[in-house]
Amino acid sequence: MPDTDMPVQPLVERAPVAPPGFYRVRLDVEYDGTDFVGWQTQASRHGRTVQHTLEAAVERVTGSGVRIVGAGRTDAGVHATGQVAHFDTQWPHPLEVLQRALNAVLPPDVGVVGLTETQPVFHARYDALEREYVYTVLNRPLRAPLRARIAWHVPGSLDVEAMQAACAVFLGRYDFRAFGRPMRERGSTVRTVTAVTALTHADEVMITVRADAFLRHMVRRMTFALVEVGRGRLSPSDVASIVASADPSQLRGIAPPQGLCLVRVIY
Repeated sequence: MPDTDMPVQPLVERAPVAPPGFYRVRLDVEYDGTDFVGWQTQASRHGRTVQHTLEAAVERVTGSGVRIVGAGRTDAGVHATGQVAHFDTQWPHPLEVLQRALNAVLPPDVGVVGLTETQPVFHARYDALEREYVYTVLNRPLRAPLRARIAWHVPGSLDVEAMQAACAVFLGRYDFRAFGRPMRERGSTVRTVTAVTALTHADEVMITVRADAFLRHMVRRMTFALVEVGRGRLSPSDVASIVASADPSQLRGIAPPQGLCLVRVIY
């Protein structure tokens, strides 16, 4: 799932506080999304999910089933170094012990890098003000096998200055229907993007996008548009026209999932 996040919800839709006898725990999680079908467990989705993997680990260690709520619902093949989640527990021992135990039973492609008690009303998704993703484009003639799982290989030269100029087109509050769709039917496609950059680091172009929430595939389609600018196939004004059109048919393409990583959730 997406590069997708639910928009911040009104207070009336907030989840209840941790029940009596329980306390709420914040999880900071990293994962390699290559072999997952996404973050969220769904009845219609078959395959490994990060959410279910974490829930199974917590149940194995604590002996109690839990529901883990994540801040961002990353899609199949998308990674995270800064995913945040929460769950309620009656674990009676220090949380450092729980963190070590979870990492001992979790598979190698998931790790709990932080585990702290938080306020009983904390909600990983609804309390998030912004999410930040980074997309990695490997820009060199030859592919790099060790980076094949974490970057999109674009062998031709890219005009990164033109890409950076096009980044400014996305800043602000717009209807981003041309770049993605909401998780829920008839959901809003208006989002506020607060930062977009395209910067060169050695043989990689790192595209960073920060917003209050994201539509499904929004960052990957934004990245595709920026790469098309870098290739000379689109201009920054073309991208502005696509945003203004709110028409998905105006952009025919999407960057592959492996280059995308959720790096930060801002509260």
